[in-house]
Amino acid sequence: SPPWKHRISPSAPLCLSSPPNPEHGNSLFTLLALSSFPHRPNFPWLDPEIRLKWTLCKVSPLSTLSTSVSSALNAKLGTNHDLTQAPGIVAEFLTQCDDLERNLVHLNRTLESNLASYASFSNRIGHLFGIVNSKLTDLGSSVCLRSSVSGSHQCKVSILILIFSSSSSSSSSSSSFVFEFVHEEYWFYLILFLCGNFCVIDGEGLGEELPSLAKEVARVEAVRAYAEVASKLDNLIGDIEDAVSSTMNKNLRKDSSAQNSEETRMVAIKTLKVTEDLLTSVTKARPQWARLVSAVDHRVDRALAILRPQAIADHRALLTSFGWPPSLSNLTSSSLDARKSSEVPNPLFTMHGDLKRRYCENFFALCRLQELQRQRKSRQLEGHNREVALHQPLWAIEELVIPVSVACQRHFSKWIDKPEFIFALVYKITRDYVDSMDELLQPLVDEAMLTGYSCKEEWISAMVTSLSTYLAKEIFPIYIGQLEEESVTGIRSQARTSWLHLIDLMVSFDNRIKPLVEQSGILLSLLEDGTPRKISSLSVFCDRPDWLDMWAEIELDDAMEKLKPEIDEERNWTKKVQGADLSNSDDYKSPAVSSITFTCLSSLIERCRLLPTVSLRSRFLRLTSTPVIKFFLDCLLLRCQEAEGLTALTDDDALIKVSNSVNAAHYSESILKEWCEDVFFLEMGLDQGEHPGESVAENIGSEVPIEEYGNGIFHEEIVKFEDFRTQWVEKITIVILRGFDARCRDYIKNRRQWQEKSEEGWTVSQTLIGALDYLQAKMAVIEENLNRVDFAGIWRSLAAGVDKLIFNGILMSNVKFHEEGVERFGYDVEVVWGVFRAWCLRPEGFFPKVSESLKLLKMEKDQLEDSLKGGQKRMKENGIRHLSVAEVEKIGKNRVYTK
Repeated sequence: SPPWKHRISPSAPLCLSSPPNPEHGNSLFTLLALSSFPHRPNFPWLDPEIRLKWTLCKVSPLSTLSTSVSSALNAKLGTNHDLTQAPGIVAEFLTQCDDLERNLVHLNRTLESNLASYASFSNRIGHLFGIVNSKLTDLGSSVCLRSSVSGSHQCKVSILILIFSSSSSSSSSSSSFVFEFVHEEYWFYLILFLCGNFCVIDGEGLGEELPSLAKEVARVEAVRAYAEVASKLDNLIGDIEDAVSSTMNKNLRKDSSAQNSEETRMVAIKTLKVTEDLLTSVTKARPQWARLVSAVDHRVDRALAILRPQAIADHRALLTSFGWPPSLSNLTSSSLDARKSSEVPNPLFTMHGDLKRRYCENFFALCRLQELQRQRKSRQLEGHNREVALHQPLWAIEELVIPVSVACQRHFSKWIDKPEFIFALVYKITRDYVDSMDELLQPLVDEAMLTGYSCKEEWISAMVTSLSTYLAKEIFPIYIGQLEEESVTGIRSQARTSWLHLIDLMVSFDNRIKPLVEQSGILLSLLEDGTPRKISSLSVFCDRPDWLDMWAEIELDDAMEKLKPEIDEERNWTKKVQGADLSNSDDYKSPAVSSITFTCLSSLIERCRLLPTVSLRSRFLRLTSTPVIKFFLDCLLLRCQEAEGLTALTDDDALIKVSNSVNAAHYSESILKEWCEDVFFLEMGLDQGEHPGESVAENIGSEVPIEEYGNGIFHEEIVKFEDFRTQWVEKITIVILRGFDARCRDYIKNRRQWQEKSEEGWTVSQTLIGALDYLQAKMAVIEENLNRVDFAGIWRSLAAGVDKLIFNGILMSNVKFHEEGVERFGYDVEVVWGVFRAWCLRPEGFFPKVSESLKLLKMEKDQLEDSLKGGQKRMKENGIRHLSVAEVEKIGKNRVYTK
């Protein structure tokens, strides 16, 4: 047993005054007690003479004394005189003995305290080593693994345990014990930590090896875990390969049971599922075991390469056995429009018994196998764009569509010149069998936990995809060849018409297919990325953007051919738009040609609305709608320039012509702004780049600020229409102001009239009447022909121009105003305001300088002088806010008070 098992009682006496007790045995305390003067009484309170006599009586013979004691006595008692001093020498010896006794008592007490602490400490040590002993027993199996690898039967494990740290005194110590485990025998070595210094008692440097030994133990544990996982995976892969091999052998033997083959396949699929779950956990917990996972994946891929083709082959055999695909030989062009095919029953509903059970089991197995493949791809593509690769067509539904598609193509070859029959046949088959997908097959997909799949959507998608594939391979190349031949020869053929007719059929087909998908309760706008592409026959343009460009070119040419005659027709410029084309109630007085143009644009937009991707729609609109809008804007600009060039906008016909163009621009701008608020156009606005169809993500490196994206696909066109409107409204205003200025020039130059009374019978100056008649006549023409928004801008600009003209021409020209002149000027200004009172209640608010100048002229002399002395603050108190101090002083100096 360990040496600390012999514990000493803390209550044992440290100093004995009687002979030792045999009960104490050979304990340390007994030995210490016997070592202290056994023949001298330990009673310090006795008289020294009594103690001396007792000591002399008990003194040993001289021959028994040691050499050192004899020498000391000889040195002290060498002569007879020294003998007389013997009592003093004895007293000195006794004093020294008393001092030594006291020191011994102190040391014994200290030792008692330390040993008591050690006893408590020893109890804790025993408890801790009991725990360590149980832990070592558990580690025995893993330790033996290292022993077998090294070829030795001995395993040594060193463990360092910090078990005590005392903080009761400045000389705190920490104690650790290192033990070795050799064939379940323990040797313990004490390692002392004193004041932070570390000492190894066994002298073999075992403490330095502890980190490396700990790493070795961790490595051994990792090897054990790796071996367990590898062994388990190897067993699972063996089971999978055995099941696959068994399935192959049963397929080769004609007498084998189909049920047994299906059961073996399901066993293989279940084992594959367990293997995949284990691989997923290993990938997350032990990413460093990538080679193990890769090796298992390789073997699983080989098994799947055999298992999936076998399952698909059995599935096809079952389809043939119950008469799939249904016969199409009895279909005629007249029967294609029938709601249901009464002569050909649905084989999915007519099968029964063992055949139905086998088909359902095989369908379920294919779904489980596909779900397993999705799980494997999800794990392998972790950290990448998994959505692109994970969603694949449903294998079992594809096997239903492939034979139907092959059967349909025999009929398609007869209808190359009549593609409407092709679309009718595909739609009829898709519609007739779509219900059986939900009723019979969807429960099997749900049971296989193949999430994210709808049999109805997969059936429709697969049928549309087969149609798109046939169009891309057989129909479009013929039309492309005809167009290329037309471009070479220059002879106009029916190729463009046939192309547009085919597009019409595709758009109509997609519109008929759309309700079939929405019957499943899922809106197309909420479907995942890629799904709209699969249910649109227009998806042929996704892989061939050059065909999209060709289609856009044909559509643009066709639209321009229809639009140009309408624009050239003059009646369309004079006739107004009938009805409300906008959601608001503003009357834009737009000519009919603008409505015709946007009807053409709407047709182009509707034709591209079913394109499966936003980038395709954006590209198509930029190639078609943008040129049409530009052409229309150029026509508006040309008409305005013609009117300006002929008469400089001085006659009413020219003003009417420009007003109609401005109305058309305002109408177009409003239409485009309303369109851009729709989600359909907002998506395309976010997708726009420097080039048609280029997305924002593709254009990140360009110099175009990111803030410019998202303004709408027609943002540039809207800005151009706004600039056009602003430019020509400003020109109309300038022309009218120039005419007004020319007609009131005599009125402005007549400086004496402000010092005289008004003419007899006139309240307004005669020279101003002609200018006001001109202004009122032009405004009447503009008001009748121009929309309300732009007309409001014109009369406000005219009011500001007239205000500036009168203020600078009269009030700032050093004209002296007498009392009669102020009164006359007031009458004239009231008449001018009366012209604009038809469009506002307080026209003087649009003539700020003239109205405040008239207020200054009407002030009394004292009030005017007070305003001039008070500065800007006093002027604001008197209602003068639009005139500067210098202008007020100038008007005040020109005011003449005769009274």
